[in-house]
Amino acid sequence: METSISMTDFYEKYQNENLELIDVREAHEFQAGHAPGAKNLPLSTLEQGYKELNSDRTYHVICQGGVRSASACQFLSAQGLTVTNVEGGMNAWPGQVE
Repeated sequence: METSISMTDFYEKYQNENLELIDVREAHEFQAGHAPGAKNLPLSTLEQGYKELNSDRTYHVICQGGVRSASACQFLSAQGLTVTNVEGGMNAWPGQVE
């Protein structure tokens, strides 16, 4: 199942819960700055990389602006995973980056 969440709502949950966050930007984008605790799984390698994800977990998916993460969510949802697209992506991220 695939849903969306605003950055405001996501960030509030992120501060209070242990959420699984998948960043689908390419490795060089991820290395330039990402949300603490995010796992990098680039969209370009998602077709193979998703196999390491646990179908019992719920994942939040982020990219730079929300377009690639929406695409990734469609793919991951079709593979039977429960995913939520973080709208606005890192462009809207209000917190510190690693």
